[in-house]
Amino acid sequence: MVTLTDHGMILCEDSTFSRWENEEQANRGKSRTMAYRILQAHNQSGDMRQLKLKFDALVSPDNNYVNILQTARASGIRKFPVPYVLSNCHHTLCAVGGTINEDDHVFGLGNAKKYGGIFVPPYRAVLHQYMREMMAGCGKMILGSDSHTRYGAVGTLGVGEGGGEVAKQLLGRTYDLAYPPVIAVRLTGSPRPGVGPQDVALALVGATFQNNFNKNKILEFVGSGIANLSMEYRMGIDVMTTESAVLSSIWCTDEKTEEYLAEHGRAEDYQRLMPETGAYYDGLIEIDLSKVECMIALPFHPSNAMPIREFKERLPEIVAQIEEVGQKIKGEKGEAFSIMSHIRGGEFYADQALVSGCSGGMFENIVAMADILKGYGIPGNALNLGVNPASLPVMADLMKQGIAGELAVCGVTLRPAICGPCFGVTDVPANNQISIRHMTRNYPNREGSKPGQGQMAAACLMDARSIAATVRNGGRLTAATELDVEYRELRHHFDPAIYQNQVYDNFGRGDENESPVMGPNIADWPEMAPLKKHLLLKVTGSYHGSVTTDELIPSGEASSFRSNPEKISEYTMISRDPEYVGRAKVVRSLERQRCAGDRRTDDALLNRMLDALAQRTGCGADEITLGSVMVSDQIGDGSSREQAASCQKVLGGFANLANEYATKRYRSNLINWGILPLRTTEKLDLPNGTWLFVENIAGQVRDGVQEMEVEILAGETANVIQTIPCTLDQLTEEERNILMSGCLINYYRGQRKTKPE
Repeated sequence: MVTLTDHGMILCEDSTFSRWENEEQANRGKSRTMAYRILQAHNQSGDMRQLKLKFDALVSPDNNYVNILQTARASGIRKFPVPYVLSNCHHTLCAVGGTINEDDHVFGLGNAKKYGGIFVPPYRAVLHQYMREMMAGCGKMILGSDSHTRYGAVGTLGVGEGGGEVAKQLLGRTYDLAYPPVIAVRLTGSPRPGVGPQDVALALVGATFQNNFNKNKILEFVGSGIANLSMEYRMGIDVMTTESAVLSSIWCTDEKTEEYLAEHGRAEDYQRLMPETGAYYDGLIEIDLSKVECMIALPFHPSNAMPIREFKERLPEIVAQIEEVGQKIKGEKGEAFSIMSHIRGGEFYADQALVSGCSGGMFENIVAMADILKGYGIPGNALNLGVNPASLPVMADLMKQGIAGELAVCGVTLRPAICGPCFGVTDVPANNQISIRHMTRNYPNREGSKPGQGQMAAACLMDARSIAATVRNGGRLTAATELDVEYRELRHHFDPAIYQNQVYDNFGRGDENESPVMGPNIADWPEMAPLKKHLLLKVTGSYHGSVTTDELIPSGEASSFRSNPEKISEYTMISRDPEYVGRAKVVRSLERQRCAGDRRTDDALLNRMLDALAQRTGCGADEITLGSVMVSDQIGDGSSREQAASCQKVLGGFANLANEYATKRYRSNLINWGILPLRTTEKLDLPNGTWLFVENIAGQVRDGVQEMEVEILAGETANVIQTIPCTLDQLTEEERNILMSGCLINYYRGQRKTKPE
């Protein structure tokens, strides 16, 4: 299905690829890609090796726009310089905490009024569907504070980053990075009936995530197979590229793209995008669409993908492996995690089925489900099937063309246009149950279970077509290609009046006299100290394997508190290490004691260690920062949520130490919150309570020193037991200044004070 070529390739005149020959050919060919031309048009640096990008539009959902707005407000924003869409699609059905979620919406609307934003009220659209329908266009760039900001199928380079990067754009700053590698994805052939976009996407993710093939790169989709895919099919593949750790994606455009943009009122945004002959790519992915099978991504990651056929052939073996991994996640609380009972008569049975959001909830997916379920009634004593269309225009057309009625008669429940099931705030299965979902992720807790409290379920990702086939067969896992179905080719008709009547578009018309209402849960960021000369760190979280952003800050009801930095920090690592918060708070309390008094603490051993370090370095104890540090092999796989970093900072964190940072967006989040992203190739075995010291860290950051040593200290003597060679990798001048200031807010505040009025 998928073939990888891990070396430079050149696009030939006949649309095939050949191996690159020399550096001159590669350098010349880089400028012939679609990605290069779009990046060049948005680059402010004048140097394509070091990009400083400004975006055409920005977008944030309600589970993080409050934090972003608070950062921008604290940094002195006057107006939104580009269209900024505030979407209300994550917290709309989450009632945790009383009024606090709707308080966030009121605050968002107030900011849209004051600074000139675009406010999409609840239930109108999932943010990415709205951006596809109303904002994306050929040659554009859009930055979002959600990791699935992907609009490549509409000719737009979409980038999902943490909130700090969106705040920078709001303040007129740039998004800075070295020119990224570009990978060609050559599509050929045509999918078989019953094979959907999620199947293609899972095949791609399964082939590229674990080996880091796509990490922090741009995917450029080319090839004759594109013409055989509808726009929605392309979008369904495109949005899932996030799960392979890419930076962004772009597709060749054609008459289907032109027709899509015209129907959505943006005919002028169409332009033909395609690479030039001789374009150079850093690698090649080839996908023969005709060979793609119906896929399933097993718990607990989208990359755990395989054909449904293979899973069914190896059922006992693979289910036992899932149980083993799930038990490690759950730990010893409650009964054992067990799903072997889902194998009955040699077949695998699911308990729940959901199709939702930016990947699943599109018109064609839902029509295909109606075709598969035609004449079938879902019994009330079996699994239920819920569908969240991606937008109100999609819902309206399903109703107008009778599809909604067909599904209702079958027993399918159509829900509002929200992201709820995707990150675990709605439709939680029972303990030890299996949910099959056409959504973006199936990490632990994404289905809403609480392993730390003895509750454990699991989710598998599948395409809507195979989900419907499974439902039709009473929950027995079934690939859609196993059924003989007559699929209709209904055309989706977009009604612009829905958004014209209901979306508040105030871009360019802000009123500085507006005063946004802050509900009782909306809190300002706490004061964060700048980096002092030296850094003493205590390990408060030490893990092996990967630490995901879902573990750093879980989805579900915890996300309701994201407008309150102190409250949300209480959930840090709660699903994996409930003791982390307590350990970090102890260190934070000790540092607060030092800052409030005579630089002494209640910990006599720590005082002696600080005295020894001060004597050794020839400085005063007030020149040493005390903070906590998290250590793991890999940190940061998953969503762009900035709280994964900001909560560590609120709890007194000053550094992470890892062999690898899973994504650029997580590393950027760390920097924007003043947390040093230390990386080492050494095997890390540092138990909680270990003391680490970095001498002259402020000077090394200021001077751009990349290679440094982290010392492991012995108790109160502060003798060095061992040194760990580390790097901060390449930092821009602004990133160095942010780290030295303690966080992005401090940095911008400092600039405001030094600028003349």
